[in-house]
Amino acid sequence: MQVLRGRDASPRTDRNHTVRLLANAAEGLAGVRVWAPPRHVAFGRRDVREPGHDRARRAAGTAGFDPIRRDVGGRAVAYTGDTLAFAVALPIDGDRGSIDERYATVTRAVRSALEESGAGISSGEPPDSFCPGDHSLRVGGGESEGGKLAGIAQRVRSDAALVAGCVVVSRHDAHAIATVLDPVYDALDVPFDPGSVGSVAAAGGPSDARRIARAVEHALVERRAGGSYRVERVGPEPW
Repeated sequence: MQVLRGRDASPRTDRNHTVRLLANAAEGLAGVRVWAPPRHVAFGRRDVREPGHDRARRAAGTAGFDPIRRDVGGRAVAYTGDTLAFAVALPIDGDRGSIDERYATVTRAVRSALEESGAGISSGEPPDSFCPGDHSLRVGGGESEGGKLAGIAQRVRSDAALVAGCVVVSRHDAHAIATVLDPVYDALDVPFDPGSVGSVAAAGGPSDARRIARAVEHALVERRAGGSYRVERVGPEPW
């Protein structure tokens, strides 16, 4: 298995490393990447079709977030420079499982990593969350459930699949994401509650992005490769 670490200074150039991860999976080499992308707002295909898309892009840019388009559906996601992203690229050769099985495997790995770091996690998300979807994790483990702290999406081609998502680690990160997405979602005319953004820290886990990144990376590699992998650095890490 190939493991990529680090990031590029430009969101657009940084994305090319994940594109390469998927291309390698199409050739039979599975890969994992867990990193903190540079500051940007990634708009999905549905966002681009909205009448307010241009206004949403301007709102992101005004807040200091580079607006870019991502290749999957769903709604806008903000990365502050500390927000974690993860990607698992898998070959499809007839026995790699279904879409649902890939979702389940990656979700279990991410949840396990966060819980082992001390966070209380529940499945699902509160109403009016950022990038709403069926495969989300939220603050849990107590008397009441809290905000969304992780979301997962999947892109499937005939030869490979990419299961990817984000993890909000610190309370400061959650506040920054809520602040930028509020006017962005308003421009897109999509319901959004800024209070619905959670974090690993709010779930009782650490605010240390590096620690969470390595824990998630380890869990994803163990699920797939049993600990056998090769690390390639594609740029510096922010920690």
